[in-house]
Amino acid sequence: MQQPGTPFILEVNPRIPQRLIRLEELANNLWYSWDRPTRALFSRLHPGLWNAVGHNPKAFLKRVDERRLVEAAEDPIFLSDYNRVLSAYDTYHTGPHRTDGRERLNETDLVAYFCAEFGFHESLPIYSGGLGILAGDHCKAASDARLPLVGIGLLYRQGYFTQTIDGEGNQHARYVDSNFGDLPIVPVTGGDGGELRVTVEVQDRRVTVKVWQARVGHVTLYLLDTDVDENSEADRGIGHRLYGGDRATRIMQEIVLGVGGVRALDALGLSPSVWHINEGHAAFLVLERMREIMLRGPDFATALEAVAVSTIFTTHTAVGAGHDRFDAAMVLDYCSGFLRELGIGEEALLALGRMPDSDDFNMTALAARGSRFQNGVSRVHGEVSARVLSKLWPEIPPQENPVGYITNGVHVPTFLSPEMAYLFERFAGAGWMRLPGGEHGDVGTIPDHLFWSTHQHLKAQMLHLVRHRIRVQHFRNQGSEAHLDRLLRFANPANPNVLTIGFGRRFATYKRATLLFNDLDWLRQIVSDPQRPVVFVFTGKAHPADAPGQAFIRRVAEVAHTPEFVGKILLVEDYDMHFARRLVSGVDVWLNNPVYPMEASGTSGMKAAINGVINLSMLDGWWGEAYDGSNGWAIKPVSGELAAEARDREEARTLYEVLQDHVVPLYYRRGDVGHPSEWIRMAKHSIATILPRFNAHRMTTEYVTQFYLPAVRQGRRYARDDFAVAAAVAAWKARVCAAWPEFAMRRTGDVQHRIRFGDTVRIEIGVQLNGLRAEDVIVELLVTQGAGELRNERRRSHTFAPLGEAVDGEQRFVLELTPKLCGRLGCRIRAYPYHPALTHRFEMGLMVWI
Repeated sequence: MQQPGTPFILEVNPRIPQRLIRLEELANNLWYSWDRPTRALFSRLHPGLWNAVGHNPKAFLKRVDERRLVEAAEDPIFLSDYNRVLSAYDTYHTGPHRTDGRERLNETDLVAYFCAEFGFHESLPIYSGGLGILAGDHCKAASDARLPLVGIGLLYRQGYFTQTIDGEGNQHARYVDSNFGDLPIVPVTGGDGGELRVTVEVQDRRVTVKVWQARVGHVTLYLLDTDVDENSEADRGIGHRLYGGDRATRIMQEIVLGVGGVRALDALGLSPSVWHINEGHAAFLVLERMREIMLRGPDFATALEAVAVSTIFTTHTAVGAGHDRFDAAMVLDYCSGFLRELGIGEEALLALGRMPDSDDFNMTALAARGSRFQNGVSRVHGEVSARVLSKLWPEIPPQENPVGYITNGVHVPTFLSPEMAYLFERFAGAGWMRLPGGEHGDVGTIPDHLFWSTHQHLKAQMLHLVRHRIRVQHFRNQGSEAHLDRLLRFANPANPNVLTIGFGRRFATYKRATLLFNDLDWLRQIVSDPQRPVVFVFTGKAHPADAPGQAFIRRVAEVAHTPEFVGKILLVEDYDMHFARRLVSGVDVWLNNPVYPMEASGTSGMKAAINGVINLSMLDGWWGEAYDGSNGWAIKPVSGELAAEARDREEARTLYEVLQDHVVPLYYRRGDVGHPSEWIRMAKHSIATILPRFNAHRMTTEYVTQFYLPAVRQGRRYARDDFAVAAAVAAWKARVCAAWPEFAMRRTGDVQHRIRFGDTVRIEIGVQLNGLRAEDVIVELLVTQGAGELRNERRRSHTFAPLGEAVDGEQRFVLELTPKLCGRLGCRIRAYPYHPALTHRFEMGLMVWI
């Protein structure tokens, strides 16, 4: 019978005992996202509630029964743990700055790190995947190293979706609105004591943006929110959903992020010396910074130079769909305010974001043109990005254009299991994790039996969670108890001796989740040996608009339901950070088989490796650098000339052969000791070779030394004396661009083609400068051994010197060359513009060859 009346909610919050009052402070600093003892404090008070609130300390403290808090305040064991956590927290926040012997940013410097998503912990759901987790790790590592850095992002009412998978393998996406009062964030207050707001022009109206902040150790993250009363209903929804809505919503989100972020920092009185655009979503900050400078007098070209030299752009994707593009008319409509305030023509604005072969406005192009430091996130991805963006520097060989790379790393305290951390602490020395680069003692000194028992314990924890999630999923889909027993017969925490291979990532098509099913007969042979069973755990989400990605999920479910694969292929729904931490520390092997070279970096494999999980991966992304032949297994990419079907067939064959010939036999080779000694040796070697290099501390240190410090110097140099250097460089570039179409070179006189070692050969060049000066260009001879490939490691460059005055507009350049190499040498001559204030010698993209 329906109860009469209208129900309503009354939330009763407990009073926190004074003795435990700092639990609130701990709940409001995302330091807990990488300090597991802090999270354990909350969990111990009420494990069921802790799971129910999604491991959210702030929400937990609002709902926990006061009696539990009172009892904890009188419990000497809980108080001892509480005081230990507070001591660690206070030491972290008040301890001396790290000194690691490297150059550091000054206290007056500030890095503004912009990203569309940040993944710190499941309790702040404003992330979808790898980009957000990487951004979170970047901030955490900056906090550890005391880098002066602030993050700027969007506060979404709906983060990424919650995933369920039905009995046929169909993905169902459910979005849930966050209660901002439950998140570890607070509104920022302005000088008048009220909540801080800024406005952003979108089309012909002003959108109000509220600014929130989250504490991430020493770092502050500022989050922008349009869901305020001052806005129209439509504008309140701009930031409602992460990566949601149509193209109009996306461009408005990116205007709010880029423009609103700059204005928020200005309203806070912060003046960053470095601006880091993490993926192209925030590239509109370039226009806003230019606007600010132009209001002070400099022209458009000068402002662009001044902005670009202090801007870093990191691209994270080799997939075309990952680069946001908008119709030119849409950009002119939504950015009409910039046109009015900047006083520039439509073409000047569009040219900043246009690729040479397209009329669309490309956010990646805007970010690249508005920066002088550009990088991919692994060596392979750096090479791919240099080719993808090569049209922006059309006359420069891709391998020499400004795009470099800094390989991603993972935040070790976040993703290293406490059990493995204890082993490292015990055998590698106290404080090992606080050493530069995650340096450690000899991992090989960890006794095999301890290493293996620790791994088996972590595996059992992981299997408990897998069983729980599959049980919920199975019964929701009306499955039977008997079939569930069959389904989970190999995922047994009481007997974690079955080889378990994990695949956890987005179900984007290029990641090829279904490559394993290319030849089911062969796969059946591999997994069906009763003496050597194998289980594959698949988990991940496909974007709700990605129909092919969702089809991959259905294919995994289809194979998992096939009688001979039941229990050997497990599909677990709703991959999140909590499950990820368990999975990367609990499986035996981490599988990654993307289409080469589409994987930008792939940090999940790093997280697995630091926990002693062995990688089996395509030699793409970070694994192309990490693999040494004995720290895991590699799937070597076949020729790019093959059609997709043939490529998949050949690479699947390699995968099967590696599994059948190496992975499975090694795991089950136990000998007399009862554990796989050779496997353990490989796992230890994997840790020793991967943890010191592929960590976030190393990554942020490289950003500081390669990008942040040079950007600080260049930014100050260009801004000095009312942007005098920026104006001079802008004027010089205009002069070069005007002259370059008629710039020409020819070789004058004869050149000897055979000399003896130690002899000198004279080479003269005639150059039509077309109004430029001799000092405006570098004329260069490249000498390579053998066929003369530009990438030859033994390449040498030699610079010509101007000879006398120009005659009839032609300037002579001469080089007296004494080769240091013997044999057949390839020689090529080129010229390119030169100015001493340039950030990258090829930033203009101009070059002429003879």
